[in-house]
Amino acid sequence: MNRIAGIPALQERIGAVLGVSDWVTIEQERIQAFADATGDQQWIHVDRERCERESPYRTTIAHGYLTLSLLPMLSAQALTVEGVSARLNYGLNRVRFPAPVPSGSRVRATFRLKSVEPQGDNRFLVTTEATIETDGGSRPVCVAEMLAMYVV
Repeated sequence: MNRIAGIPALQERIGAVLGVSDWVTIEQERIQAFADATGDQQWIHVDRERCERESPYRTTIAHGYLTLSLLPMLSAQALTVEGVSARLNYGLNRVRFPAPVPSGSRVRATFRLKSVEPQGDNRFLVTTEATIETDGGSRPVCVAEMLAMYVV
C-alpha cells in the first residue's frame, strides 16, 4: 500500500500513479451473489452451460457494475492519505467497460490522480482515474473517473 503524507503531498502528485491494488480473483460465486443481490440474472453472467455453447467467451462474465463495485476495496488496498478523517464517495464522472471479466479471472486496479480541488475549510474534492485490468488481458476491463470528498 502506498501511504501519502497528507493533502499537500497528494497535491504534489497530480498526474502520477498513486498506487496499484492487489490481484483479486472473480469467482463464479461472487458473480452469482451479485446477480442475486441486483436481480440481474442475465444468462451471460449465471448460466455456465449456455455460455460454453453460445458465448464468445465460452464462460460466464462478471457484470460491469460488479467490476465497478470493487473500486472501494481495490482503492483501500492501493493507497491511503494520512491526516484524512473521512474519504466520502462523491460519485463518478465517466465509466467505461472496454473488455469483459471472465469468471475465474484475476483483476487489479491502478489509480492515477487527476485533481485535488479545495472545497472549503477542511474539504477537498479529489478526482482519480481508476483502471481495472485482468491478469494477462490486453485491454482494461473498467476505466472510471472517481470523485471523493476528503475531509481533514
